[in-house]
Amino acid sequence: MSNLVKYDPFEELRSLQRRFFGDDLVAPAASVNMPTTDVYLKDNDLIVEAHLPNFAEEDVDIQIDGNNLVVSAERHEQEKDKQKKYVIRESASSFYRSISLPERADIENIEADLDGGILTVKIPLTPLPEPKKIAVKRKK
Repeated sequence: MSNLVKYDPFEELRSLQRRFFGDDLVAPAASVNMPTTDVYLKDNDLIVEAHLPNFAEEDVDIQIDGNNLVVSAERHEQEKDKQKKYVIRESASSFYRSISLPERADIENIEADLDGGILTVKIPLTPLPEPKKIAVKRKK
């Protein structure tokens, strides 16, 4: 005997959110300045938006590692005093996110755009298969 389970079209998105954010939405290090990252569905695409102010295109690296989308960014700044020949200020900023992709992610057609400090990664999703209708016949 098989169990029927009601299809929930948003369960895949909730599953991604649980994997991305974890079960505890209140992080113990709430005071850490973490760039905002949004993951949502739009039309038939999974969209990942990361707010990366002051990062340039060459600072951002996007890769597919197994079934994960890995977004990282690193920026280094140096301010030198040319008269004294030493560095007076050096800082670095970095960002890293790994997001599990659903099985129906079309990894060959992923697009990424950095505009105004917002990185948008668009992951097309292959359409869900149509349910197969089974004709009911009258037994003779």
